[in-house]
Amino acid sequence: MQQSDRAGLAYALAGFCTLSIGDAIVKGMAGLWPATVMAATRYFVGASVLAALLARAEGVAALRLPRDPIQWVRGIAISCSALGMFFAVWLMPLATATTIQFTQPMITAMLAVLLLGERARPSTLVATLAAFAGVFLALRPNFATAGWGVLFPVMGASGMAVTIIANRVAVGRASNLALQYYMSVTAMIFLILTTVVMHFWGPAKFHVHPTDWTVIARCALIGITATLAQWLIFMGTVKAGAATISPMTYGQLLMATMFGYFFYGDTPDALSFLGAAIIIGAGLYLWWAGRVREPAKTEL
Repeated sequence: MQQSDRAGLAYALAGFCTLSIGDAIVKGMAGLWPATVMAATRYFVGASVLAALLARAEGVAALRLPRDPIQWVRGIAISCSALGMFFAVWLMPLATATTIQFTQPMITAMLAVLLLGERARPSTLVATLAAFAGVFLALRPNFATAGWGVLFPVMGASGMAVTIIANRVAVGRASNLALQYYMSVTAMIFLILTTVVMHFWGPAKFHVHPTDWTVIARCALIGITATLAQWLIFMGTVKAGAATISPMTYGQLLMATMFGYFFYGDTPDALSFLGAAIIIGAGLYLWWAGRVREPAKTEL
């Protein structure tokens, strides 16, 4: 393995593991503040950090809001993904919510067929069917207590899948740093508007109220760790390529399982572990099928 690949894998593993820190913090904040304002605060911090970096690299003029509609699609999609995961980790064990998030590669592959006109492949269908069988097993223990709320992690995975599809369309339309900033700032605006709407016209649980400074500090910490994680994953992609680093995403599940067990006493049952194994296996099979096809395309 080349040195750049090893460095890329290390960056990616660190990034995916760092993502679990934010999820673990969120789990301990259930009921302290509405999910909408927590998510808005998280993206306000992320957008502020990225704005400072972008202004330094490309000048203040680069901070203008994007006119390209695809940038707003990216921001709204990642916002829905964040809200889905906020609710998911409040309703079920952290490891289970994270596991369901790994249906994202299969959802992305199916959306690429539907939205980008990519050719449907048998491997995509097999992986998707297997993954959602795993979802059924993983969610079964939580349905009695959470009801249809168990679908929140599927919402999180679907929002991330739409984000990835939109990212493919957005590639080359701005610098990589600008693209990260555009996604964070549009997500922030969408979530602030959602917070206002839900405060005045939504259920009581979404009404914004004064909170302790530690809640705001934790939301800010989530924003910092998530922004750092995205940068680490980006560096991993640059050094080793998206296909090479893809399996490193499962480091996030390992960290989520550890955090859930040590801090919240989460112990998924045997069927949940079986469901997780099926979902991970489906993702790895889809990754392997893509790696096998790639050399064949090169030889042609």
